Amino acid sequence: MANVLVLAPHADDETLGAGGTIAKHLDEGDDVAVVIATGPGNASDGHPLFTQEEFDTVRSEASRALKGLGVSRLTFGDLPAVTYPQQPVWQVNKEVHRLIAEHEPEILYVPFPFDLHGDHRSLFHAASVAWRPNTEMGQRIKRVLAYEVQSETHWNVPYLEPGFTPNIWVSLNESQLERKLEALGCYASQMYPFPHARSVKAVEHLARWRGSQQGLEAAEGFVLIKETW
Repeated sequence: MANVLVLAPHADDETLGAGGTIAKHLDEGDDVAVVIATGPGNASDGHPLFTQEEFDTVRSEASRALKGLGVSRLTFGDLPAVTYPQQPVWQVNKEVHRLIAEHEPEILYVPFPFDLHGDHRSLFHAASVAWRPNTEMGQRIKRVLAYEVQSETHWNVPYLEPGFTPNIWVSLNESQLERKLEALGCYASQMYPFPHARSVKAVEHLARWRGSQQGLEAAEGFVLIKETW
């Protein structure tokens, strides 16, 4: 049994990027935890862009989605969404280190470092500080994989910086794919009708496409960042 942690910038990223893989880990008896790193923050005058009600709504949706996937360990961080990349880097690194250390993972899933969204980039880089090889945490974490998030990963400018090209494919059976899609259905505030990239139909199409790249019915694609064995 492996200790697995899925580190997400925002609620829904974890399911968009690795929902089927979460289901597969659980089917194989692994211990899976999810950390959603951002929230309203602690500014005395509230978040500048989102209301507390909006945060409460999406966190409730995340709880239902992940319960449906079978995840029993869900942690919400409180880095201020959208604005935390403007915080001192050492503060972000310290908080992300704390969030990862609480779960002592051996396998870590993180956002792709060249996603369009600054929160995704900042979270990846803070996590990479945590898994430095000369640290206890870095020695414990044996495998790090970056996932793709529709409407962020594919909206960067791939001819100016690296685009997402998977080199790891996780095969999904129909049950695992269906559980992912059902979990995304819990995110009423975050999902959109097709042909939006963040629609249940588009997510299924991507899973079928990733599967077809390896002769599979369905899959999720990842970029391998680190592996020691």
